[in-house]
Amino acid sequence: MFGSKKNPKKHQAPPKAAAPKPSGGLNSLVHQTTLEGKINADNDFRVDGSIKGTLHCAAKVIVGPDGSVDGKIICRDAVIEGRFTGELHVDNALMVKETARIQGDVITKTLIVQPGAVFNVVCKMKQATADGPSSPKAQTKKPEGVKNILG
Repeated sequence: MFGSKKNPKKHQAPPKAAAPKPSGGLNSLVHQTTLEGKINADNDFRVDGSIKGTLHCAAKVIVGPDGSVDGKIICRDAVIEGRFTGELHVDNALMVKETARIQGDVITKTLIVQPGAVFNVVCKMKQATADGPSSPKAQTKKPEGVKNILG
């Protein structure tokens, strides 16, 4: 019993757990929350609070009606309902809702601006290329026959 010399069990490490899979969920910055700095997100990101800085998102960014971003957003898709000031780089589609207030520089492939939105930006539309939609080779070519009336 106590002094037995039977084969003692060797201490074995527990089996390793599989790495957690991405949740595919939604990241959220809630109302009356302020964040300053750089944010990286793989999943959708909703802003109902305030961000001052840079947001890199591999998915969709939603700035809610009470949300505000002062800085830079780089994402696949975006829906802006609140306030944005800065640089906005959208690989695919940008939807600007009627409650939005946007100032700055915008680069996107597809743009929808609803009536009532304030959209005071320099906007460049990019085209999909062989290098992909976020290629720096994106073109802002003027169609033939279109004259520049501003000089």
